[in-house]
Amino acid sequence: MSEHPLPPVIRPGPRPPHANRGLAAIFCATFFELVGVFMLGPLLLLRLKDSGHSTALAGLFAATVWLGIFLVTPLASALTQRLGRRPTLWLSAAVPVFTTAGFGLIDWLPLWFVLYLVAGMAGGLRWVLAEAIVAELAPPGQRGRYVGLFETMVGTTFVIGPALLAWVGSGSVHALWLAFGFLLVGLLWSLAIPPLPGAADQHDARVGWSGVWHALRAHPLIMAVGFIGGVFESGVTAILPLYGLSLGLGAAAAALLVAASGLGSALMMLPAGLLADRMAHHPRRRWGDEAQARVTLMRLCAVITLLATLAVPWVAGTPWLAAPVAFVWGGAGGCLYTLAMIDIGSREQGLALVNGTAVLVLSYTAGGVLAPALGAAALQWSPTLGFPALLVLAAALGVWLLRRPPT
Repeated sequence: MSEHPLPPVIRPGPRPPHANRGLAAIFCATFFELVGVFMLGPLLLLRLKDSGHSTALAGLFAATVWLGIFLVTPLASALTQRLGRRPTLWLSAAVPVFTTAGFGLIDWLPLWFVLYLVAGMAGGLRWVLAEAIVAELAPPGQRGRYVGLFETMVGTTFVIGPALLAWVGSGSVHALWLAFGFLLVGLLWSLAIPPLPGAADQHDARVGWSGVWHALRAHPLIMAVGFIGGVFESGVTAILPLYGLSLGLGAAAAALLVAASGLGSALMMLPAGLLADRMAHHPRRRWGDEAQARVTLMRLCAVITLLATLAVPWVAGTPWLAAPVAFVWGGAGGCLYTLAMIDIGSREQGLALVNGTAVLVLSYTAGGVLAPALGAAALQWSPTLGFPALLVLAAALGVWLLRRPPT
């Protein structure tokens, strides 16, 4: 895939009015919403296990939210074109508030699957649009810094959400309603987003599946990078509580493995963005042009992911290694995603940028769907053999896909 020529870098025009205010509102809305999301995910998984459901069923439930993201992502540009960027953000923030209330009021597993699917669709819509707007509103010459800062903020929610769950207790009746409260605050911040100018290509851009396919042909490398990032940053993270339980850890300690993965993301993505900017503008072009510098960093992250995964067979005998390995997975996977998003933001604008982001999210989501479903089955079959073998295969695939230089 990396044999395709990279599209030319598009120089951004003047920043729209209220750009800084819009960035602040999107940052705050995303922060509160994701804290609620990452409290809710582990909480629902642990409650399924407490109810006597199998590990495989819990893994399928975790994959449901990613299926919802996968279903809605190709439609993001079409919905944005029809509704406008700000109303689309409002819609995506309101839906999770209602689905979370449903989890608290109705205890019926089939409905839980439906609610989790709908919540995933809303989350996917917001994900694509918020990422694209942050990349577009970033000050000139500082896209790496702002995208890295945004992804770092997202990474902190991986830590804060599970940590709050561990503090409150997964068995507490207040845990779910605390998550609901964070989602509600996220909705209020979304309503504070100022009017955003229409996309420059509002009337002539390709949207829907046609737009996604066009973006995919323009950014084939992004699909590979997004998939591996999705496997290790979010897909594996979704079943880390199950992995912790298979190692004999308690429920609280198992939930904190998610926090370890999130901490890796939170600490590494901003430095990756800053380093990408610095390498891209090296006075002697030591790392090549901007795109080549980002690919060099992507390769490094893929190799680090593989090395950490090769340590998994030893985790069963020394469970304390689980947290450091999860930390590396989260950090390297998050950096892969961040670098890919910076790359797209450097090449596209408007609805074309939404389509490019959709390609990244689709591939990332594919990893997020497959990892918990296959990983949970592998855990149930063989925690010490099947699970490590599956992850080593995924990490080796990432190194192989990034093996050739861009042309």
